[in-house]
Amino acid sequence: MFEYNCSRRQFLGLAGGVAAFAGLGLAGCGNSSTPAAGSAEDAAASTLTGEVTYDGASSFQALVEAAAEKFMDENPDVSVSGSGNGSGTGLTAVAAGTVTIGNSDVFAEEKLEAADAEKLVDHEVAVVGMGPVVSKNVTVDDLTLEQLKGIFSGAITNWSEVGGDDAKIVVLNRKAGSGTRATFESAVFGDEENTFKGDAELDKSGDVQTQIAATDNAISYLDFSHFDDSKFNAIKVGGVEPKSENVYDNSFVIWATEHMYCAKDADEATTAFLEYMLSDEVQGSLVEEQGFIPVSEMKVTKDASGKVSTK
Repeated sequence: MFEYNCSRRQFLGLAGGVAAFAGLGLAGCGNSSTPAAGSAEDAAASTLTGEVTYDGASSFQALVEAAAEKFMDENPDVSVSGSGNGSGTGLTAVAAGTVTIGNSDVFAEEKLEAADAEKLVDHEVAVVGMGPVVSKNVTVDDLTLEQLKGIFSGAITNWSEVGGDDAKIVVLNRKAGSGTRATFESAVFGDEENTFKGDAELDKSGDVQTQIAATDNAISYLDFSHFDDSKFNAIKVGGVEPKSENVYDNSFVIWATEHMYCAKDADEATTAFLEYMLSDEVQGSLVEEQGFIPVSEMKVTKDASGKVSTK
């Protein structure tokens, strides 16, 4: 799933897909204030073709895959394919033009040079909560941000120091470039630099799921959509449960906006797919079905500096 690559698929005409976009007024690449052009009659008379490619955050790759399947069903002359190799990789790839979409848990300006970031158009498609997860044998079920800081900086090394058993803490970190890691460390460390690697640095969310399920006394972090209480336990932070409703008002403080970036001169198929990601069909049901939060549900916003403000 996490190395998913869609096969080349043949599409239908634009009658269902692009006609659904007409009149939505949603942001597309190149001009975020211009609504999708064309009447239903125009859409029915045209056919959308092309290849959409993406790379980036594995945290919401499943959401993109699910939307891509529906989009390709409606547009059989377009293929949508991609991978989840981390936010940094995705942003670098879309800036270089090797993919048409870069998926990211962080703003482009956090990973790219200013000149490269300015070439891209941002589409905020969802919000994701992220939290610490521990092995099934760990008895600790609540950690403060300060305790998390101690563990993920290497200052706290034994579970007994935070109310658990006398056992070495195995820290499973994400690799540099991971948007999930950037979001987690922003909440835990703020502006303070952290160079601690832990016992392992893993590539993808799926790798964390596998490794923590197979390792005793371990801790890592995942987005809510990758929680699996049959394999590991998601724990509270400062007494607040890691649930979507606690993210709405920033009660649970580890969260990020999910971004899909494209070039300003992106092709028609890429623009249409991004518009579809913002359509009622995706935002009204698929986002929550995949374990994410529609942007419309949020009572707060977060900017590139990490500042949270009320809407």
